[in-house]
Amino acid sequence: MNATLLFDFTVNKEKNSIHVKREFAGELGLIWDCWTKSELLEQWWAPKPWRAKTKSMDFREGGRWLYAMVSPQDEYHWCRVDYKTIKTKKSFSGQDGFCDPDGNLNPDFPRSVWNNVFEGDAETTTVSITIQYEKLADLEKILAMGFKEGFTMGLNNLDEYLEAQFRLRAENRKGTAARVATYLNFPGNTEEAFLFYRSVFKTEFIGRGIQRFGDIPVGDGYPPVADAVKKMILHVELPITGNHILMGTDAPKEMGFTLTQGNNMHICVEPDTREDAKRIFDLLAAGGTVIMPLQDMFFGSYFGQLTDKYGINWMINHQNNR
Repeated sequence: MNATLLFDFTVNKEKNSIHVKREFAGELGLIWDCWTKSELLEQWWAPKPWRAKTKSMDFREGGRWLYAMVSPQDEYHWCRVDYKTIKTKKSFSGQDGFCDPDGNLNPDFPRSVWNNVFEGDAETTTVSITIQYEKLADLEKILAMGFKEGFTMGLNNLDEYLEAQFRLRAENRKGTAARVATYLNFPGNTEEAFLFYRSVFKTEFIGRGIQRFGDIPVGDGYPPVADAVKKMILHVELPITGNHILMGTDAPKEMGFTLTQGNNMHICVEPDTREDAKRIFDLLAAGGTVIMPLQDMFFGSYFGQLTDKYGINWMINHQNNR
């Protein structure tokens, strides 16, 4: 998390509650989506090296999210959130608790009621969270299990990954002309794959070459990178033929990512104007699924992500300084 952004965590034992206020360097709609869409929640919700995996999600009043916190040893700890009230891009509340894989609640663990309020603009969004427990013993049990530390780490995950990744992409981008790239995600073997592609196309990496998670500057607002991840690839770009660029990154399960064949490759289009970026995005999104709305992002791009009606994954990225 950027050290200049607001983060406040307080416990009120008289009212059996936890209060968290967290500011994000992102537009309101994006932050709302990160809290309400399972494919985005899975990217940041679990504290490293754990990961979140959704079994089902129905984000509506009366719906629920059934998911697991998965350990590095692939141990599944199931949780369930029952959604109570939803006011789009303003607030939602729900009751959560531990359960079995079928959603049957575990009576040995306390449930809590969450109320999340969103306030923001085009640059920053603040989420105010109140977590209410039935009795003090329940609150103290959750705190003793390390809730504060785990939740704090989870809140940092999405900003850490996106900001670092797109900052390096911007540094590697020397020209201003529009271009198309293919963006590849790997579970930890990006370097092996890109060394192979380099030998095939007989070209060299662009810009700063292979950048690793361990290269993230210390004291730059990021939590420490786990030793198991430091040598993994944060970003790399390789020209192949016809001015086409391959981009790649590791998205290992140690960082909460779940890759399958089909979600590990995107066509990345980088138009030279905002107007063209919006036109392309809107046309591709028709009949498809918007994963991340097109909008100004804290890492300096006008960026959106979608799956079109044919199941093809796209990223639209216009650098705002062009």
